[in-house]
Amino acid sequence: MIDTDDRDRSRVVTAFLRHDGDVLLLRRSDAVGTYAGRWGGVSGFAEGDPDDQVRAEIREETGLEDAVSLVRSGRPVEFADADLGREWVVHPYLFDCEDREVDLSKEHDTAEWAPPTEIADPDSDRETVPELWTAYERVAPTVRSIAADGEHGAAYLSIRALEILRDRAGLLVAERDAGESATDPDEEWDELAELARRLLEARPSMAVLRNRVNRTMADAEAAVDGGSASATEVLDAALAGIDRALEADTEAAATAADSLEGSVMTLSRSGTVLEALREGGPSRAFVAESRPAREGVGVAEALAEDCAVTLHTDAAAAHLLAAEDVDRVLVGADTIRADGAVVNKTGTRALAVAATREDVPVTVVAATDKLSTREELNLESGDRSAVYDGEAGIDVANPTFDVTPADCVNEVATERDRLDPESLEDVVEELRELEDWRSS
Repeated sequence: MIDTDDRDRSRVVTAFLRHDGDVLLLRRSDAVGTYAGRWGGVSGFAEGDPDDQVRAEIREETGLEDAVSLVRSGRPVEFADADLGREWVVHPYLFDCEDREVDLSKEHDTAEWAPPTEIADPDSDRETVPELWTAYERVAPTVRSIAADGEHGAAYLSIRALEILRDRAGLLVAERDAGESATDPDEEWDELAELARRLLEARPSMAVLRNRVNRTMADAEAAVDGGSASATEVLDAALAGIDRALEADTEAAATAADSLEGSVMTLSRSGTVLEALREGGPSRAFVAESRPAREGVGVAEALAEDCAVTLHTDAAAAHLLAAEDVDRVLVGADTIRADGAVVNKTGTRALAVAATREDVPVTVVAATDKLSTREELNLESGDRSAVYDGEAGIDVANPTFDVTPADCVNEVATERDRLDPESLEDVVEELRELEDWRSS
């Protein structure tokens, strides 16, 4: 920081609203006192608690307060603006947003959804407020945040992985274009390849994350003819990969939605399952709370306005299948093996076995990218304290995932329609070919 005792020290909040990989950028109007005509996030002075103020700004500037959920906040960004004679302390936040319908206040005259890499692009026609990219980097997804995320499903985290590749590649391109970096394509590729390898092992049980990262790197290599892929090709492939992944998840949800009638039982939190339930419009949803994180509660709340919802304990699922009129079980998948066995949140196996006993069909909804190319399974375990935090000398088992046998699954709904075991094998071979980039 510059020593500026005579300058004001202004605390502000800046929120990045994210939807389908893009963030909301707002152009400041002439009604604001500083940086008129420049682009930024949702921002405002933080006169009190920044956590409270940021939600107030989202409500006032976009009308989206009820459609956002906090992902994380970041370390404040401090900088001095010599032209204004002012020091700034910016508190950054990242929110996921359910839709893109923005109701602008007079503080902004234009709103656009765009990849955040455009903030760093020196060739962009958007002049941003100072340190906007720095603020974004403080809340952007990281390998560590993916590894630690116990709330979201595999499809969601795979998009975050592609965002990490996109953001780093975009920054490398921006630095090169601005003359701030003299790295050659080989150096850029080596850095991004190492980042991709770290992402591949961040969540070893999630085949979709591996497949989508592999496709991005393979597509980047395929885009050059005989030379080395650079950050430019990785950036383009990551942007296209995000669009492709989102489309595949949406189409898989639509496939599953076609078979939803009457009452449906589910567990855990899968964005694809939730989309299928909203589109399929069942008359009733039975939702297991999914301990220990109880992510099923969020699903139940999200469905409450669409249909009748019964939230229940995981242990009650078999009883309710026997006692209630349940027409179908619908679950997501973190991974699907080539033989049709399904790896998903613990409790899925018990639910599917109980459904089979009661002759209730089980549908697994997942994009084909969730098929695993590996024979072995790496099943994650949760913190023992989530089950027992006492002092007795007892062993604790807290598996995060379990394996549902293929004979307890009636269908796999994907973006390629419903697939049988032979079709699954064909897709696995396609996915194995994407792994060749790692030998380059």
